[in-house]
Amino acid sequence: MAILPIDSGRYGSPEMRDLFSDRARYQFYLDIEAALARVQSRLGMIPPEAGSALTKKANIDLISLERVRELERETKHEVVSLLKAFAEVAGNCGKYIHLGATSSDILDTAMALQVREGLSIIQRKLTQLLQVLMGLAAQHKTTLMVGRTHGQHALPITFGFKVAVWADELLRHLQRLQQIQGRVLVGKMAGAVGSMASFRNHAHQIQAGVMAELGLGAAEISTQIIPRDRIAEVIMLLALAAATLETISTEIRNLQRPEIAEVCELFGEASQIGSSTMPHKRNPVNAENVCSLARIVRSLVVPALENIPLWHERDLTNSASERFIVPEAFILLDEMLEKSLYILGNLQVYPEKMLSNLHLSQNRIMAEAIMLSLAQQGVDKFEAYTLLRELSALSNGVESFRQVLLDNQIVSTHLEPAQLQTLLEESSYVGECITLVDKILKNCSNFFNN
Repeated sequence: MAILPIDSGRYGSPEMRDLFSDRARYQFYLDIEAALARVQSRLGMIPPEAGSALTKKANIDLISLERVRELERETKHEVVSLLKAFAEVAGNCGKYIHLGATSSDILDTAMALQVREGLSIIQRKLTQLLQVLMGLAAQHKTTLMVGRTHGQHALPITFGFKVAVWADELLRHLQRLQQIQGRVLVGKMAGAVGSMASFRNHAHQIQAGVMAELGLGAAEISTQIIPRDRIAEVIMLLALAAATLETISTEIRNLQRPEIAEVCELFGEASQIGSSTMPHKRNPVNAENVCSLARIVRSLVVPALENIPLWHERDLTNSASERFIVPEAFILLDEMLEKSLYILGNLQVYPEKMLSNLHLSQNRIMAEAIMLSLAQQGVDKFEAYTLLRELSALSNGVESFRQVLLDNQIVSTHLEPAQLQTLLEESSYVGECITLVDKILKNCSNFFNN
């Protein structure tokens, strides 16, 4: 019976959900046990044929999941239950399973394998999303629109500039993802309390060999578990990415409001329903969904941090919470990425409405440009600021800002009408927006090419 929406398949792609299924997790356990057996057989610790035989039998298709669960009800121990079920199908070689290892060797190394696969999926989708943003930024790098602060008209920008800011943020997450892999994609084969005593004089060879078989780094030192700062770093990275996706979706939701109407997420005209009672509704439900899920992903950072301090060489206070926070963080961010790819890949952009909104202030948005030009002509900067503040207020709802400026003696003394007309052109005051877009696009391209 499905209880959580993840269980019912509502959130997350099939590949990400499958990665955190019982079946996949048990297969990771078996892969680690098989790698251990192969290394031990090469070192002469177990018969040569045992490593090969156990590798062939280390397949979840040969072991009944129900049998594992039945044994767990008896033993109250997940790893031992799987080992017993594995031994039942391994025949005479079953006695060589798990020699010298402790459960946490298997659990922590399996989590590293899951994290590796999960980060690979996240990286692929972040890359796809960044490429979508690059396309939007390039397409709209000269598309004029209002830049807003405090929800109010501030200065002209371009829509491509806005998108390039998002792209730059995603690029940093991809860079972070690359940077953390050496720290977080590590496993251990160090036995109880991490002392390696159970492997005697082969300890370092065993750990290095098993991790090489699995394609993981080996922990330099650990207690009975790998210190949880590594897992916390992963969760924090996923939360950072989630926060960026919420930033983008929040902006789209705001810009989709009818009184702004500059962009809109795609709405399925043929069949999509916006409201059960209001036929006209076109709600930004995908963007809202991204924002809603981001709150959960961010909240997972706290238990991840609280899992770092543990008693002595280990306790189990991290275990239960990790069964929630690790799959949830990956699956929910995966869902957010899927939604974001749909939103941005099909984003409806309305340049005419952007221009119309830009003109709502009747050029008052250009007050800074006039003020700075007056200062360049010798007017005291603070006096120029006060003057433009007064003239902006005077023109609000009375007459055009241009006419108010022309009628003012200080302005007319220092600026010719033609100069003033040029200064009131919004397109002349986007600063380096266009070159900054080009810079970010180049940075992104360089990242992909290196």
